[in-house]
Amino acid sequence: MVLAPASTAEEIVAHLRTLASDESRAGMARFGIATDRALGIPNAVINPIARQVKRDHGRALALWATGIREARLLAILTDEPAKVKRAQIDAMAVDFDSWEIVDHAAHLIIGAKLAHEVVPAYAADEREFVRREAFAIIATGAVHLKKEPDETFIAWLDLVEAHAEDDRNFVKKAVNWALRQVGKRSLALHGPALSLADKLAASDSKAARWIGKDASRELADPKTLARLEAKR
Repeated sequence: MVLAPASTAEEIVAHLRTLASDESRAGMARFGIATDRALGIPNAVINPIARQVKRDHGRALALWATGIREARLLAILTDEPAKVKRAQIDAMAVDFDSWEIVDHAAHLIIGAKLAHEVVPAYAADEREFVRREAFAIIATGAVHLKKEPDETFIAWLDLVEAHAEDDRNFVKKAVNWALRQVGKRSLALHGPALSLADKLAASDSKAARWIGKDASRELADPKTLARLEAKR
């Protein structure tokens, strides 16, 4: 079925329910995706639907309000970034319960030009998935914020260091991801990121040591440096 660009949230959800799969939902659980409100539709099916229905801010809000995993992914993918305000992101953050939703939301926050205010605020937040969001934005921004000055990422490395001892799984992995992506962004950032990775690798904190050793392994790889040299 091909949904029309003007499809309502109700029509989209009705279509999603026809695609539900218990088998796929079980598979998602094995990857740490929250499935209590999931229909079990893979992203390879969700992404084409997002392209079919186009962007609509009001409908995105309605899709998010359903609480359904797939509808929330479509809400993120089809919202209009220029209309997204900080209050909306904060309201969404109350419901963050899955790394998958958080990591997709990073793209919306970047598109809405809210990264600078959300990153420090969410890094300071004690909620696991909200803090993860800060580092997902840093990691995603290292790739997609093409015009952002290196100074922004140097400042964000301070947040990496500040929260490297948070041993919660979904935070720890995001902090590591952010450190690696910043270090691979440019030659100017590679050195500071690798230095921080080596510092963390020598930490007394088990979480910080894991983050540092894993990041250092990738950043110190001659292939990583060669790729950065080629981009210069």
